[in-house]
Amino acid sequence: MYAFTLERPTTLADAVKLAAAGAKPLAGGQTLLASMKLRLSAPEQLADLSGVKELAGISKSGDALVIGAMTRHLDVANNADVKAAFPALAWLADHIGDRQVRAMGTIGGSVANNDPAACYPSAVLAAGATVVTTQREIAADDFFQGLFTTALTDGELIKAIRFPIPKRAAYEKLRQKASNFPLVGVFVAQFDSGVRVAVTGAGNGVFRHAGLEQALGKAFTPESAATVKIDSSDLNTDLHASAAYRANLIGVLTQRAVAKALG
Repeated sequence: MYAFTLERPTTLADAVKLAAAGAKPLAGGQTLLASMKLRLSAPEQLADLSGVKELAGISKSGDALVIGAMTRHLDVANNADVKAAFPALAWLADHIGDRQVRAMGTIGGSVANNDPAACYPSAVLAAGATVVTTQREIAADDFFQGLFTTALTDGELIKAIRFPIPKRAAYEKLRQKASNFPLVGVFVAQFDSGVRVAVTGAGNGVFRHAGLEQALGKAFTPESAATVKIDSSDLNTDLHASAAYRANLIGVLTQRAVAKALG
């Protein structure tokens, strides 16, 4: 490692001041610390947000779940309100990475980092969630902007994420065994207004699939999803899988997710 200063704010106001002054926010550290060790990131000052109690916790408000940015994956997975109202989100949190990642990683850190193969962005996008920051509220459709890129501006911190509760939802993924990231993950959420389908791991970032949404909006069945042809032209090809293989996975995992959502 190299020389840097570590600040430990205990209030949101202090955290905002540090971020505005250029300090790099440290949430769970599952990505940032690893990138620092590899010299891929070199912040001169870190602001450890773990002591800011205002940023953690889960509450149910009407037909929505509000999850603080510093809430650990393990806490989302084990929370009674999440398991009762939005079991697909609890399942997703319980299957991120390994036990150490789930014990340290945070929902806000994952969403702010926007890794193209992360699980949480698919839940946020499929649910049509709202990202509540220290400056504004950002709809999920406007928040994710491609590879490791979001609508967050310098000094802007995520405070919480507000999830509308769907009628039905499910998440399915195929793990890349070396990293435990999904090779492809598909989150399906059905609302009275329609169906939203978000895909992670397959492209340059999380994205919605209009064809699957339209088909499932007409008939929410695995058979309906199976009729949709998945275009592979914009999908990733790498040493783990070809674009064609990922396209096939999107279809297969969507069918499995719908079957799971139907119980």
